[in-house]
Amino acid sequence: MNVDFPDFPRQAPKPEGAQGPVRWLASTGDLINEFLRQRRIAIVGVSRKKAHFSRAVVNDFRKRGYDVVPYNPYETEIDGLRTFPDVCSIDPPVDGVIVMTPPEVTESVVADCFQAGVTRIWIHRGAGKGASNSAAIAFCNSHNIKVIDGQCPLMFLSNAGAVHRIHGWIRKFTGTYPH
Repeated sequence: MNVDFPDFPRQAPKPEGAQGPVRWLASTGDLINEFLRQRRIAIVGVSRKKAHFSRAVVNDFRKRGYDVVPYNPYETEIDGLRTFPDVCSIDPPVDGVIVMTPPEVTESVVADCFQAGVTRIWIHRGAGKGASNSAAIAFCNSHNIKVIDGQCPLMFLSNAGAVHRIHGWIRKFTGTYPH
């Protein structure tokens, strides 16, 4: 199910006595919608194993018309798509990056994204620990990178598979679905 969140920024309350401009904040739902509107996306941490979940993410995005760039520094091609040794080498550049690495690698991936000029990063988390890393999140926040932390992007794609629709329904039922 593709959720359509409002396309307006949310304004943070100005602290009492604060001077200067008010910083605009976007909800997680707004960030998700903005990210999914991008068409050229790198997926970092795509496995060599065909049955790995990261390969399903690549295929699901491709089926929906995204120009997907799989990233695996040990391969030159995955599913017929050229891979690159790092985000800075991707040519033409990507609009956003989905990070599906072990958490201890995520911070270096985020720094690579910053060097490449990527301003939208989705740090994947489905089942298990995911790729989230507090230092990587702090890096994104301090370098004006829009970051989605701890969500599975397949849950938000139109016509998602049954498992992802159920996952979304459970998150809505428990009140943990992003707004």
